[in-house]
Amino acid sequence: MKPNGKNIVVAVTAASGAIYARQVLLKLLDSHQVAGIALILSDRAAEVADFEGISLPDHERIVRFDNRDMFAPPASGSAGYDAMIVVPCSAGTLARISSGVSRTLIERAADVMLKERRPLVLALREAPYSLVHLRNMVAVTESGAVIVPASPSFYAHPSDIDELCLSVTERLLAQAGIDTPHYRWPEGR
Repeated sequence: MKPNGKNIVVAVTAASGAIYARQVLLKLLDSHQVAGIALILSDRAAEVADFEGISLPDHERIVRFDNRDMFAPPASGSAGYDAMIVVPCSAGTLARISSGVSRTLIERAADVMLKERRPLVLALREAPYSLVHLRNMVAVTESGAVIVPASPSFYAHPSDIDELCLSVTERLLAQAGIDTPHYRWPEGR
C-alpha cells in the first residue's frame, strides 16, 4: 500500500452486476484520492463477469488477493484500509457479513471494516427482498455498514447501460468517501 491517498478494498461476489464492479474499479483508478486498491473476487465472481461479458481492469495500483487467503492484508485491521465496497454483493454474502461469519477473505475484510468503524458499502444485487434479506440489511446497517441497492436512477436521462449504471456506481463511491464527478440535480427545480 502507498502512504499517500486512500487504500480501498473492492470485493466482487457472484451476484449479477459485474458492470458495477468494473465501473467502481475504473473510477477508483481515475481518482486522485486513491493510492491503492485491494481486489478480492469470490470463487464464482469471475464466471459471472465472464458470462455478462465484463472484464475487470488490471493496473499496477490494483493488488488481487485470493478469497481463501486469510493471511492477506485485508484480513487485518492493522493493514489500515480506509473503506471497502462489495460490488455486487450477493444476498448470501450479506447474510454471512450480517452474522459475523468469516469463512472467506471477503467476509473477514468486511468484518474488519465493521470492527474498525470504517466505511463498508454493500451494493446488494437481489430482487425481490425476502424478510431474511431485510433483517440482514438491518443488522449490517446497525453495525455501521451502508446498503446501496443496485437500483439505478433515470434523472440524468442515460443514453446507454453504462450511463444508467453510473448512478449506482457514483453513490457507492460517495458512501466510501471518494469524490468523483457525478450527476447533480439541476438548480432551480
